[in-house]
Amino acid sequence: MQRQGLITALVLFAAGACVMLSLVVLPAARSDPYTRQTLELAGSAENGGRLFLMNCAGCHGIAGQGLVGPTLQGISRRKNDRQLVRQVVSGRTPPMPRFQPDPQAMADLIAHLHALA
Repeated sequence: MQRQGLITALVLFAAGACVMLSLVVLPAARSDPYTRQTLELAGSAENGGRLFLMNCAGCHGIAGQGLVGPTLQGISRRKNDRQLVRQVVSGRTPPMPRFQPDPQAMADLIAHLHALA
């Protein structure tokens, strides 16, 4: 009977630790300084368009219609700005390379992505 009580106590402790971890770690992960700074800036779709042509159009097409990379038309309806920043910075979908311009340039790129129909 004592063994069952110990197991219950360990399970409750682990559950509590998971709750605490989610309350402390997840908000910190969402508020990384680069993303936070980028999302606080107003972007220029025009400047973002130039950045897109130089760095993204080779794979995603001049109009974001998709070539080697997927279409980006309507991407802001499928992903929020935080997700867009994370995708560009991480390059987590191979063969997309990692790319981390300064926060203003990223804000400009996000503004351009919003403009893609």
